[in-house]
Formats: sequence, structure tokens, C-alpha cells
Amino acid sequence: MAEGWDEGGLRALRGALHAQDGVALLAALRRGPVREVLQLAGDGVAGAAAAQGLPGAAEMAASFLGALQERGFRGDEELADRLRAATGDAAIPLLRPLAVDLEMLAMLLEGDPAESGGRIDLSTGECLPAFTDEPGPGPAAEEDDDPERWLYVPALGSRAGYRDMELFIEEAEDAALADRLRIAIGGRGAFRRFKDVLAGDERSWSRYHRFRDERQRGRVRAWLAEEGYRPHITFFVEPSSGSYPSGPV
Repeated sequence: MAEGWDEGGLRALRGALHAQDGVALLAALRRGPVREVLQLAGDGVAGAAAAQGLPGAAEMAASFLGALQERGFRGDEELADRLRAATGDAAIPLLRPLAVDLEMLAMLLEGDPAESGGRIDLSTGECLPAFTDEPGPGPAAEEDDDPERWLYVPALGSRAGYRDMELFIEEAEDAALADRLRIAIGGRGAFRRFKDVLAGDERSWSRYHRFRDERQRGRVRAWLAEEGYRPHITFFVEPSSGSYPSGPV
């Protein structure tokens, strides 16, 4: 396995996830340490594990489970439950599947309370920012208020994102960089100064973004579970064939 994720490896991983191709996903996951992409690739691994006859899928799911249990970020336990269910080691959690973009949902959920927030269209999984919600009078407005169709998303602010920076600094291997980052996050403008410091170190910049994205996706997954939902994805044994659907995962 490679020492870390390079851009080519991440493109291959995201491409396999986008194509819902289980074979390509398992191949891509061998290009970097799984501990850095657990929340990114976990639903895909669950889908691959649920498919019949996909070599290496059960082993990959087991490695994800071990890494999730060791790490323990918020949302990791919810993902571990999905993996256990996909491999037949536990009952499927009683959460409704929702085909939602976790990155887009994170933007709504962790945005500025004065400007962000929004809702999810439960019929499509589409995330709509609050500023697009302008229903007029009549039947359309009544439909916009239907709790069976819409899930309200509050904007919780940047506190969790600030904690991400603190934890990243604690885990930094470069003591000098950690000292500069610790100074950078003091006072107003902390996020901008933190990014300015990291901008001079491409490797650390990439590591921080993977770290932040993992924690952010986990928080979104945990919030969805609290609301009674889980991310939904379907994977296939053979790329582009559509002949061996794993079913909802």
C-alpha cells in the first residue's frame, strides 16, 4: 500500500465512487491508507460487500470496520453499523435511505447561521440553501411546507470546523508547523490564517483537507441518523454492466 494518497489515487477513488463501480473502488482503495478515506469510501465499501461474488470486498469491509473502531470520530459508529449490516454481521439499522450529497449537506449544516441552512428534498435528496426557499401563495406553497417531502437543515456555524483545526494541529508530525498553526488560530480570522500557513506546505495542506472532510462527513452522517436517515448508494459487481446490483445499502 502507498504511504499516502496522491492526486491520481484520489481521482481514481472518487471516479469509482461516482461510477458506482465496486471493482474499480476496491482497486483504488489499495493506492492509499484506508484510515484517511473511511467516511468518503465507506458507503461504497458497504455496497461492494453487499454484492455477491466480489473478491476482496468482505476483507476490505473488515479493514474499514477495524479502522473506524480505532479512530472513533463522530459518525464512525453509524458507518460501522452499515458495514456490519452489509456483511451480514448485524441487522440493517432502522434508518430510511436517502440519496443525498454529503458534501453539499455539510455546506448547509455547518454554514454561517445568519446566511446558510436550508432543507433536503426527501423525494430526490437534493439540498436546497435557505435563500432559494421563496414559496409563493397557493398549492405550491403548501407543498413546500409538507414535512413528508422536506427535511429542514439548520446552520450550526463553524465551531466544529475550528475543532478540526485544533485536532489536526495536535496530530501534526512537524512540531514547527504545529507551532505556527497554533498561533494562527488565535483570535478573529483564524480560518484564513490557518489556511495561509498551510498553503506553503502542499503535503500538509492535502492531509488537512482529507482530515477535515472525513470529520465533516462523519458529522453529517451522525446528524442524518439523528433525523432517521442514512446515505443511500447502489454498487455493482461489474463496471457499467448494471447486471449485478447489490441492492440498496
